[in-house]
Amino acid sequence: MTALITVPRGLKNVAVTDTAIGDVRGDEGFYHYRRYDATQLAQSSTFEDVWHLMLLRELPDADRSAEFAKRVGELRVLDGATVDLLRRIVTPDVEPLAALRVALAAEGLRERPLFDLPDAERLQSALRYTALTPSIIAAAHRLARGLDVLDADPAAGHAADYLRMATGTADDEAVSALQTYLVTTVDHGFNASTFAGRVVASSGSDMTSSLLGALGAFLGPLHGGAPGRALAALEAIGDPANTREWVRDRIAAGHVIMGFGHAVYRTHDPRAELLKAVVTSRYDSPLVRQAVAVEAEIESAMAELKPDRQLYANVEFYAGVLMHEVGLPPAMFTPTFAVARIVGWTANILEQTAEGKIIRPSARYVGPEPRR
Repeated sequence: MTALITVPRGLKNVAVTDTAIGDVRGDEGFYHYRRYDATQLAQSSTFEDVWHLMLLRELPDADRSAEFAKRVGELRVLDGATVDLLRRIVTPDVEPLAALRVALAAEGLRERPLFDLPDAERLQSALRYTALTPSIIAAAHRLARGLDVLDADPAAGHAADYLRMATGTADDEAVSALQTYLVTTVDHGFNASTFAGRVVASSGSDMTSSLLGALGAFLGPLHGGAPGRALAALEAIGDPANTREWVRDRIAAGHVIMGFGHAVYRTHDPRAELLKAVVTSRYDSPLVRQAVAVEAEIESAMAELKPDRQLYANVEFYAGVLMHEVGLPPAMFTPTFAVARIVGWTANILEQTAEGKIIRPSARYVGPEPRR
């Protein structure tokens, strides 16, 4: 029999494949998309240009940028059948990402396996579902609140159109802040949802199934569900003076401090640092001032309670603050995260499909001795 290789729980620090999409250097507090510093891209590039980079491997020139924006803008428009489906399934208690699962599944009823598709059709499938996602999420959000669905504007930018379709308005400052957030969260190494999507894609399955696998992992509160919970923590704390007692109570009860700590970073999360700079430079609100004060108190309290492991704010802490400031309600925090991350999912799904190797690990049996 082939000997099993013992790896850490959760595959921590185990490299399972090679990738040219990007990487996270946790000890350095640095991550990149392709060969570009991700935080620099978030400050200087449009969402569409970074999307182009992730799937087509290069930043576009002006002509290609306009051509790509036109292509994905047209794909963002929902057809009547999808809107009718959403009207049937969405009720006030249906979350936007739950509606997205159903809508993507319906869109993919006639999808062929990626294994059987040429590269151009694989790319078109990736672009189509990524473009549709913000329109589906915004439509589901509005329908759940008894509001009319706002049609996509193919000529608008991706971030601007999403914010308008979701909230009914999109001023330039809010769009700029949201776009920075979206670019910041497009991809982030081999996180759980990305890996889940690649596992499904490795079997040669279709794009829809691969995305639904990624989305299923993403929905967990230990992954994509954290931004709303981090903002809820700020509400629970209230006055920053209450922070230390709140932290002690949470730690004593064995709870995780949402919005703090990261599986990879051992220093400040560069995404959190960037989003903090965005909200503090653009919004002088009670929430922003509270967030900055609470962050400092939590870091100090954690250093006291767990001196062997310093915890810093992660991207979710300031993501919730930023989305609140641009007009998105907590129910839309995780869905908005998905609007960005689907770019990384599709890039990884295409890369895994091209590899042509199924992911098939083993497990060590630790139950009772079987009877022969």
